[in-house]
Amino acid sequence: MDTRSFLGLQQSHNPYRWSMEVTQGLATSGNFLFGGAGLGAAISALEGTSLRETVWATAQYLSYAKPGEVLDIDVTLAVTGHQMTQARAVCHVGNREILTVNAALGHRPLDVSGQWETMPDVPSPDQCPERPFRGPVDGTINDRLEQRLAKGRPFDLLDGTPGDGQTLMWARIPDVLDGVDAAALGVLGDFVPMAVGQALGVRGGGNSLDNTLRVVHLVPTEWVLLDIRVHAVERGFGHGLVQMYAEDGTLLATASQSCIVRFWKGELPSATRPDVEKGDHS
Repeated sequence: MDTRSFLGLQQSHNPYRWSMEVTQGLATSGNFLFGGAGLGAAISALEGTSLRETVWATAQYLSYAKPGEVLDIDVTLAVTGHQMTQARAVCHVGNREILTVNAALGHRPLDVSGQWETMPDVPSPDQCPERPFRGPVDGTINDRLEQRLAKGRPFDLLDGTPGDGQTLMWARIPDVLDGVDAAALGVLGDFVPMAVGQALGVRGGGNSLDNTLRVVHLVPTEWVLLDIRVHAVERGFGHGLVQMYAEDGTLLATASQSCIVRFWKGELPSATRPDVEKGDHS
């Protein structure tokens, strides 16, 4: 199975129109489309229409799509050059716009390259515990993703004490056997909201406002290490970055997000704004 099949994305007779049924398997436990699945579907549609690979794609999340609804994706190729295409995808349910994605796609042959970010030294996935969830995830997107925490606190240690802003997690999509592509990384890059609770030390998370995926270098890998850095929480919003590494240390992509910070239902914050020393990004 490839990522497009995992998402259930289909192209119509019109090469600029794609559609995807929002199934329970693409939804969160809150019963709405997982933001990463929406971005992944838009990326796949953009690549399928342009016949070019993603350089970057940025999503603005506007509304929620529920299981049972059909998400239509309309692709516009705004500018097509010899090596690059600038495009956008509008994802909607009927007249209700769910998310809009702008992207650049293409390839430029260049003899120089380099990677200056280094993958953190963490245990292998089989040595890390499964990510705990606060409730049942059967049948949801989290049931279809395998997630193993390399650095993160269990729920009973989320006592309001701020952390250092970093969460490390191995993740993979077991059903996707054809390798990691940009669409798969769009799915796996949507974890800044989860890490906000870890950073604040509270039982909470958030809803994505946006996500920008920048694809670096795709190599074969089963697992992807998510190095999630929460930069700040202020005015009710959280901001952070995910660096995604292959098992061999190759930087696959980065994803940056802002989210609405929310506490879990029935949970009250036990700490106010963390007193974090300026410049401490450890």
